[in-house]
Order: sequence, then structure tokens, then C-alpha cells
Amino acid sequence: MSRQKHKLSKRAGQPPGSLHVSGETGNTPVMITVIDYDATHFQEKQVSQITECFQFRDTETVTWINVDGLGNTNVIEDLGKHFTIHPLILEDILNTEQRPKMEDLGTYLYLNLKMLSYIELEKDVKIEHISMIIGPNFLISFQEDIGDIFDPVRERIRKDGRIRKFGPDYLAYALIDGIVDNYFAVMEKLEERVEDLEEELVTTPTQGSLNKINRLKKDMIFLRKSVWPLREVINNLERSESPLIKESTTIYLRDVYDHTIQVIDTLETFRDMVSGMIDIYLSGLSYKMNEIMKVLTLIATIFIPLTFVVGLYGMNFRNMPEINWEYGYYSVLVLMVIMVVGMLTYFRRKKWI
Repeated sequence: MSRQKHKLSKRAGQPPGSLHVSGETGNTPVMITVIDYDATHFQEKQVSQITECFQFRDTETVTWINVDGLGNTNVIEDLGKHFTIHPLILEDILNTEQRPKMEDLGTYLYLNLKMLSYIELEKDVKIEHISMIIGPNFLISFQEDIGDIFDPVRERIRKDGRIRKFGPDYLAYALIDGIVDNYFAVMEKLEERVEDLEEELVTTPTQGSLNKINRLKKDMIFLRKSVWPLREVINNLERSESPLIKESTTIYLRDVYDHTIQVIDTLETFRDMVSGMIDIYLSGLSYKMNEIMKVLTLIATIFIPLTFVVGLYGMNFRNMPEINWEYGYYSVLVLMVIMVVGMLTYFRRKKWI
């Protein structure tokens, strides 16, 4: 699980609304793209100056301003001032440890959620902080890193799709729907990891298997913290009385809510499976130890009578009749072989071996 380490203590004692970037996020470059559209108009460009976005505040078209990277607080502060975003909201935008939530500020809505993506090479899940400001004719999205999963949404806008006939609330739905749909792809990859680990525990449990279980348990905890609050966010958004959310959009939000519940159920199933893997691991080790002890016990049981025979004829008494017998040595060897064969036959009939 890709998790950035942030020292929250650096923000202790600072006044509310202080903009602070911590961890690796502070080193991320900022890239701003603007998509402006309506049913008959479309414009897409990457801007180099934040002032180029200001003209889209009061247009009649729908504008999507996407900010990739949170490393430049000046850009976010200037954008917040022009679009009258509250300083506390700007602080939440930069706080990548913020829990997913929704706030209704009257003239705009603030959404905060987590975007998951699976890194195939590292076999790991990356959690990225996403914030959205939904205004009457604009949507501003802030992303922790450069790169996202919103290319299908952009392509729908470029192709004069259904999305261009609706407002920023429908655009917000499309982005949230893309995030939730990607959860399913991540869950499929996690399912493969869980199944592979479960098979490994049944066949060849090792110390490395225990380390994998612990890592998977931690991943599930972080995923739960990212996904569970999203249910409340979408539910509040669906039930919101804000005029920024059209009634025609609520049915789509309800569909996303159902998908979120499905993701949560899947995640809870995985958590239960991972929790039970400790028992599987211990049972596997116990079974393996029992098999070893079984073999050792059978070997010891076979050699006990042989040791008795060898010890008996190892005594140096002068009056032992078999000592001077010509075939005594060979007879004892035959007797020992018969005893071994007889015991093995008995064990096999009892299905001990």
C-alpha cells in the first residue's frame, strides 16, 4: 500500500486555515488543465498561469478546472481567493490525511474522497487524495499527484457525449462514478492476492507467508478508512437540498451509492478472509509438525524392538547358546527384518502410513 508519511505535529499550534503542505506532496509539481463546454461548445487547454482560470468563473458554460499536484500553495490560495473558497476548505484540500466528507457552503459544495489505483509492477495499491469544489457553473478538482483515472470522462466530453448537456453536478457524478468503478478493478487485484496467499498457506506456509498476512491486514485497514466514509459522502450528496444538485442527477448518485455498498461488502469479505488466514497459517504449521512427529514416531517405534534385540545379543555372557551357533548372526538379522516387515504391514493396515 502506497502511503505517504506526514508529520501532523507540524500543523499543531497553527491558526485555522493555515495552508501547509507536508510529506512528498510538497515536492509535487503543479499542472492545471481547463475544460470548458456546453451542448455546442468545447474547449480544452493546459494553462501556465492561474490567472487564466479566472475568466471562467461567471461564464454560462460548464468549466472543469483540474489541478494536478498540491506542491504550490500560492496557486491554490490564489484560486481559492478568486472563487471565494473558505480558508478552512483550502486547508482540507492540502491535508491529504483528511477523512472523506462533504460540506455544503451555500454557494458551492466541497467533496473530499480517495482515489485508488493498482500498481501492477509493485503489486500494490496507491491511495490518492482528491478534492472537488462544485459551483453553479464550474467544478474545480484538486489531485495529490499528477495522473488520474478520469480519461474516460474527458473522452466523453470531447466526443460531445451526454455529459455536455448537464451541469457541473453531473460532471461531479461522472468523476465520482469513475473513482468508484476503479475500486472494483482494485478489488479484483486484491482478490487475486488473497486467493494466492490462501493457497500458499494451505500448501507451503512459511515465515514469509506470515509477513504477507500482516501486510495485507494493514492494507485492508487503510482501504476501509478510504472507502467506508464514501458511503456517507454520496448519501449526503444525494439527499442534499442544495440547488447545485439537480433532481435529475440524484438518480445517478443513487446508483453510485449502490456500487459503493457493493465495494464495501467485498472489502469486508476480504477482511474476514484475511483475519481467518492466521488460523489457516497456524493450522498448516501444526499439520506439518504433526506429519514430522508422525514419521519420527514411526521410526522410533520400529527401532525400539530392534534395539532390544541388538542389546540382548550384545551382552557378553559366556553361557549364551546362540553365541557359538554357526547361523546365529544370520538368524538374528532375519528376525530383525521380519520384525520390521511385520510392523510396517501392521502400520499400513491401520493406515498410519
